[in-house]
Amino acid sequence: MTIPSVRRSNHQTSRSKEPEKSNFLPLGTKRIAAWVVEITLVVSSGLIPFGMGVYANSRSDLDRVPLNPVLVVTERAIAQPLALPVSYGTRNVAWATNFLWTVALLAPLTVSGWQLYLLAKTGSTIPKGWFGVRVVNEKGAPPGFGAVLVREGIGRWTVPMSIAYLVWRYSLLFPHLSVFTGLVALLWLAEGMGFPSRQGPRRALHDRLAGTYTIDATRPFTPPNESQPSLTQDEEQAIALEYVDQPNLWGRMQQNPSLPLFGIALLCMAAVLGTLVGTQVYIQTQESKREADQGKRQQFLALEKQLTPNSTATDSERRSAILAMGTLNNPQGMKFLVSLLAEETNPILLDTIQQALINIGPEAIPDLKRMNQFLAGEMNANSNSPQNREMRQTKLHINQRAINKILAVNSSRIDSLDLSRTQLGQSVTGNNSNFNLVLNNVDLSGINFKFANLNSASFKSSRFRGAGEDGRWDTYDDSIADLSGAQIKQANLSDANLSRVLMIGTDLRRATLNRANLSNGRLVGAKLDSAQLVGADLRGAVLENASLTGADLGEAKLNEANLYAASLSRVIAIGTQLSFANLTKTNWQGSDLSGAYLDRANLSDANLSATRLTGAILRSAQMNRVNLRNADLSLADLRGANLAGADFQGAILAPSKQDPADQFVRSPAMGAQSAVVQGVDFTQVKNLDPKQLAYICTQGGIHPRCP
Repeated sequence: MTIPSVRRSNHQTSRSKEPEKSNFLPLGTKRIAAWVVEITLVVSSGLIPFGMGVYANSRSDLDRVPLNPVLVVTERAIAQPLALPVSYGTRNVAWATNFLWTVALLAPLTVSGWQLYLLAKTGSTIPKGWFGVRVVNEKGAPPGFGAVLVREGIGRWTVPMSIAYLVWRYSLLFPHLSVFTGLVALLWLAEGMGFPSRQGPRRALHDRLAGTYTIDATRPFTPPNESQPSLTQDEEQAIALEYVDQPNLWGRMQQNPSLPLFGIALLCMAAVLGTLVGTQVYIQTQESKREADQGKRQQFLALEKQLTPNSTATDSERRSAILAMGTLNNPQGMKFLVSLLAEETNPILLDTIQQALINIGPEAIPDLKRMNQFLAGEMNANSNSPQNREMRQTKLHINQRAINKILAVNSSRIDSLDLSRTQLGQSVTGNNSNFNLVLNNVDLSGINFKFANLNSASFKSSRFRGAGEDGRWDTYDDSIADLSGAQIKQANLSDANLSRVLMIGTDLRRATLNRANLSNGRLVGAKLDSAQLVGADLRGAVLENASLTGADLGEAKLNEANLYAASLSRVIAIGTQLSFANLTKTNWQGSDLSGAYLDRANLSDANLSATRLTGAILRSAQMNRVNLRNADLSLADLRGANLAGADFQGAILAPSKQDPADQFVRSPAMGAQSAVVQGVDFTQVKNLDPKQLAYICTQGGIHPRCP
């Protein structure tokens, strides 16, 4: 008997081979690959516009606008939990950067939302579809929005990141972000690997929480209930007996109905007893507080009688009454002492009042501030006679000295103190003033000095920034003073710590800031004309539109500082470090930059006319359209600089004769003059004269007219 042969078509053969091709990779590998692609799409959607925004911000031809408030709020919200330094104030960026960074914030949210929508509706995102991965519920259908939010929001993100954050935040690993990132990656991996189960295959935590299954889309899905083998009658009886022998909590409660009733009654009794005890304690505390306040009021009234102008008390008795009032810790007593300080004329009693206010401490500052502002306003009134002005000036000086002493004595207790718009310096009419604020080597971190008058004050070696409660620098809780809009003319801030301090629009003209730490400070629009900044640290500082005309920046560090559109005419910047600084549209006319380090700095559209750049390092600097008319570039190192559109009219490229007074100026690293312009492209440079062109060609420069 012949067995009939069955012919298979090519179509059937190809169909039978498709599953083998799709199953070339294990399901776990495909899941990881799909997840990596999903994360890459989300991250790229933010990084690409962010990078474009950074580039746009480096352009000098784009107008500057304040940073989007949404970006400011987001930046501060991220900074706090991650212990990043808070960026106080609103910085200016290019208008295109503002738009692109907003896109960089919204694009990842949009891409993530779209992926979650596809996952809820179809069970697969685009990357999951590429790798043949699908997410389904127990019925084999797409999971839906609720399950997807639990799966992704809680299981995949919240649980791993919360555990990683708690371990990182409350351990010795804080505040290193690289460690936190590593912990998150490890927990993501552990969570994604899942846990073995007796009832089915290994499942990840996020799938267990959401009741979903990650499957191979090329294979049929078998519900877990159907995949379990049926139990025999003996096995079912054994499980039932085991359940009877080991009842759970719910079983015990069903067997003993009185047990839950007893528990509820016990809880109610405990709640009633706790309420009664708590109420009694509260009533007793309030009664004690009222009695103490009543006693202080009676004592205050008794002391007030001794200090009235009609009192017959002796000076000794009045001094004792003043000191006693300073120990009352009573708001009325503080206000009375502040008023008495402005009215008393006896020098001995004035010293006693100041001592009493010092004993009270920073709590007396608000009342002293109000009196200070009142006296300053009265002084500025045009209706005052010369005698009244002199009298109020004397009272103001007494008030200022009291504030000065409280700040000096209680430096460890003045964090977050508000001294905004306070008159603590010499006024316009106070040229003959006998008061100068002296707070040398004092911790002033966290104080609000906005729009305060601190002219001619002395803050040598004082600290305007503290580490905060966590004891670590450059974290979100750093205690930082605010000096925005303050008048600090002719003040002495030598060796002071002003790092990250907010000084927007601050007037520091003719101030001394030698060796001061101003790194990452925000000095947007600040006035630093004729200021002394020798050896100051201004690395990473923001000095946009600041005025430094005539300032001395010798040996100062301004690496990576932002001086966009700053005025720096007639500045002395010998040996100043300006590497990687943003000097776009700056005005250096007539300045001395001998031996300055300007490598990789952005000098686009800067005005360097009539400047002295002898021995300056300008390697790889961006000098597009820079004005170098009549500038002295002898021995300057221009290798790698971009000089497109630069104006060289009258610029000196070769020294005629070495000046003995310039022996301290170091030559470029190569030592010889031929290295100054060797390989530099002068093709698009403007206004080159024959002498300059001959020097460029003979020293290895590049120009179309060179032979």
